[in-house]
Amino acid sequence: MASISTESPANLNLLENGGGCCNCGGDGVGRRRKDTAAISRHGRSAHNLSSSSLRKRSDLKLISRVPCASVRRFLGNLQEVLLGTRLCLLFPAVPLAVLARQYGFPRAWIFALSLLGLTPLAERISFLTEQIAFRTGPTVGGLLNATCGNATELIIAILAVGQSKIQLVKFSLLGSILSNLLLVLGTSLLCGGLANLHKEQHFDRREAGMNSLLLYLSLLCHTLPMLLRFSEGSDAIGRLNKDTPLLLSRVSSLLMLFTYFAYLIFHLCSHRQNSVSPEEEEEEEEEDVYDDNVRDMEEAVIGFWSALGWLLGMTFIVALLSQYVVGTIEDAANSWGLSVAFIGIILLPIVGNAAEHAGAVIFAFRNKLDITLGVALGSATQIALFVVPVSVVIGWGMGIEMDLNFDLVETACLALSIVATSLTLQEGSSHYMKGAVLLSCYVVISSCFFLSPSPPTQTITTGQTFTVPIFRYSQ
Repeated sequence: MASISTESPANLNLLENGGGCCNCGGDGVGRRRKDTAAISRHGRSAHNLSSSSLRKRSDLKLISRVPCASVRRFLGNLQEVLLGTRLCLLFPAVPLAVLARQYGFPRAWIFALSLLGLTPLAERISFLTEQIAFRTGPTVGGLLNATCGNATELIIAILAVGQSKIQLVKFSLLGSILSNLLLVLGTSLLCGGLANLHKEQHFDRREAGMNSLLLYLSLLCHTLPMLLRFSEGSDAIGRLNKDTPLLLSRVSSLLMLFTYFAYLIFHLCSHRQNSVSPEEEEEEEEEDVYDDNVRDMEEAVIGFWSALGWLLGMTFIVALLSQYVVGTIEDAANSWGLSVAFIGIILLPIVGNAAEHAGAVIFAFRNKLDITLGVALGSATQIALFVVPVSVVIGWGMGIEMDLNFDLVETACLALSIVATSLTLQEGSSHYMKGAVLLSCYVVISSCFFLSPSPPTQTITTGQTFTVPIFRYSQ
């Protein structure tokens, strides 16, 4: 994205937004620097800005008439959390999913309701982490935003690993990466190009290149275990050699996590010449940088302990609904006549991250491509370098053989998507045709998994089952 100020530790959150400076002319650089100045305040990330485009200011006039201060404070927090988003109409899906589970409704209904309920919850977790960041400062806020940016994917992956549904974990994480690189970025570039036909759209080429390099690293870590698996002999190779891909996956996961944290430190120690000058910050205060509604929300609306309590509660509900999703996805696939691969790779990421994706497209309309790239590339990089290796390490601790071998077709789709995205972004400028090509790639991949047969249940669930007792789901 724009230049990163070394004076603000908020750069830790830039796995979700970006950094650097593009040599695209004075006006473009100044605009991107002002965008980054706005993002860096309170540790806000591109993920937060993307989600904030779907928020709305709550009207507290009626609640202000409540005489009891503690009750008035609780009702105000309740209204801000539940009604402060345009996705609040989807909240009834949460209790409906629980009731459907308790009263034995068809499992496909449980899956659909749980998936719909996760959509506003993911946006609300972003809101609550931002509220905590207002109180804790940019360093802790940036770390919190970088960690919770893909909390839904991480929770689903952990629960699926706990039930030894290794293939489902790989499907969902691969789908999140593909949807960010092709669907979100492609839609954003297409819509942004059509909406700004008479403007030249630029973005930070250096940060796009850094994210592409990190994605190539993750691709290497996925490709080598797959190649080792293909090179095995059925009889001539001993047990030790057959375990080599798993061992390589675990070592690679540790290195990927090291690289993830090194990337955060890299942004924390950015060069001083990339910082935003005080004159530019004063100019940014006088100019609307991204959106009036977002600017109005640049202050905490609930207290620290209230935000922390709501965040823990929302995380618990996300874990519960994620358990429902993991436990019913195969039944939903059989009921709808779809493969588990198609649901896990295509449907699950689209619905689960709808709020974040919509925000990215909105900012592309407003010619804020750095924020859009921060959402798409930042989220894909975080999943590839953080969520995937964490899943492998957690499986390692549980004694479950979770590896980085995503199989041939899946790995090929990942490789071609990363190559197509890096080639699209190498010039530092964009037009609608680039978005159309990325969307076409996503449609082709979606068609591939739509037409692929569903694998047998035993290939979805393998190994020893491990479940958290409070969320144990009866099969």
